[in-house]
Amino acid sequence: MSFGADKDVLRHTCTMAHEPRLTTALRTLLTTQRVAALGTLGADGLPFVSMVPFAIDTVNACVVIHVSGLAPHTRNLQTTPQVSLLVMQAEVTGEPVHALPRVTLDGNAIVLLPDTAPWRDARQAYLARFPEAEPMTQLGDLMFVAITVAGARQVAGFGAARSLDAEAIAQALRPLTA
Repeated sequence: MSFGADKDVLRHTCTMAHEPRLTTALRTLLTTQRVAALGTLGADGLPFVSMVPFAIDTVNACVVIHVSGLAPHTRNLQTTPQVSLLVMQAEVTGEPVHALPRVTLDGNAIVLLPDTAPWRDARQAYLARFPEAEPMTQLGDLMFVAITVAGARQVAGFGAARSLDAEAIAQALRPLTA
């Protein structure tokens, strides 16, 4: 009886990276939800919140949005790059909303220059999540924006909340490795 193949499976299973439960919950939230509320500051200093589809660029450990230059949030983030994103699990009928898993990501937005390596990485990540958006990437007024996350506040459910620094959130934005 040979256990060679079984030993390889066992060795691989035993050497896989361990990820804390809350980090796994955060990674799941960010990969299953495709829409965020984007908070920016207007020139008048007033907050402005809008809905944006988002993707995760795992190469650069950032959040990617694809926005129109005509939108107020785009003008706002070009003037004041400090932004906030709220990603939350969808409400389930009959379930309490106070314990919905959610994360607020605070970071800095930068418009990516077309045909640069970061732009290509962002485009690839975005189109992997939203393939139907490919024709929109050809439009001149739409641009990719990378949001480098400086910190986050995660609520994984009732009584399960934590703050994350830039390194902890970057780790959650990268692929889980062995």
